[in-house]
Amino acid sequence: MFSTTTKSYTLSPLISLRKCSSFSKPKLLNVPSSIGHLSLGLSTSSTNHLSVSCTYSSENGPRISSIQGGEDFFRGVLESMQSVYLNRNPTAKAILDLVHSFENNSICYDHLAFRTFGVNGYGIDSMAGFFLDYGYTQREELRFPGKKLRALWFSPPADSVSGGGSGSGMSGPLPRIFISELLVDQMSPPTQEIIRKYTESSGNGKKYAALASSLGHLTWEKPLYSEFQQLARESEYAAWTLVNGHALNHVTISTHRLKTHLRDIKKLNQFIEESGFRLNSEGGVLKVSPDGLLQQSSTVADSISFQFADGITESVPCSYIEFAERLVLPQYENLPHTEVKEFHRRDGFEVASADKIFESTSKEQVSRVGS
Repeated sequence: MFSTTTKSYTLSPLISLRKCSSFSKPKLLNVPSSIGHLSLGLSTSSTNHLSVSCTYSSENGPRISSIQGGEDFFRGVLESMQSVYLNRNPTAKAILDLVHSFENNSICYDHLAFRTFGVNGYGIDSMAGFFLDYGYTQREELRFPGKKLRALWFSPPADSVSGGGSGSGMSGPLPRIFISELLVDQMSPPTQEIIRKYTESSGNGKKYAALASSLGHLTWEKPLYSEFQQLARESEYAAWTLVNGHALNHVTISTHRLKTHLRDIKKLNQFIEESGFRLNSEGGVLKVSPDGLLQQSSTVADSISFQFADGITESVPCSYIEFAERLVLPQYENLPHTEVKEFHRRDGFEVASADKIFESTSKEQVSRVGS
């Protein structure tokens, strides 16, 4: 039976520059209990600035877009975000390795997700700007009244020339981006005070959300344990964001792009559970949209040992991995399988399903691991 792996980490300002490899052979840091040197994934290519033609797929068909700026740099930042994520979350790394070895093929990401505080400029916009600058397009807003959250998702200039089809992970088709924010003004005065204390003390940190994510640093000081507890009592999301900041909340495997029988998300779920991993059971293991065309599941989050400002060290939830299968839209259901493209499939997100996926970091779900 799979059990929670808890890791301690101490971040260092030292940075090691090297070009990142594709996901099939990830060059993870060989640091057992700390993250000391992180790869920025900067390319040494002589071409520093590119304008790469690519295709954005939508329900209405593909349209031409472009990545403005250096694509190697953009993908390098994504690689660094992934390196931090994999170092902190052994379950995600193990599952990615397991699926990749079973498939003997590339893994494509459906989307990446981030959490933010909707106050003092630290909300969705702080992270979205980086993706918008590189050709992403803002799409629909989603609201979660019960959790006091809102979210926006962003569609990519997918299938770029340099990494659109043959690459794996961050080197493959660019993923959608899902960014949520806590509606801080709707929280209790004590919780608001804590959140404002740290975001305000961060100065201009909101300008560097993507950098913070790629380095694995908070842009504010470490909080007191009592403050973490206050937030946790009112909002698991708030407590998670206080100690994890802009770190990747999860990556999502696009199951329908797999080549074996695991492309069926139900079979993938069974495979993962039989391999000893626990899936988020909130609302059922499989979360299905009302139209039945978007099916999602996720693991529960790993835990990590965090030392608070007052010297107390406690285990806190970190990140998890999600799986999504997007089925073919009714108007394209007669297309031969070999002709089906991403824009023929169900796009977007579903509030009810996303609401349950958020629970992957909840105390109730995390405590199930190893039970």
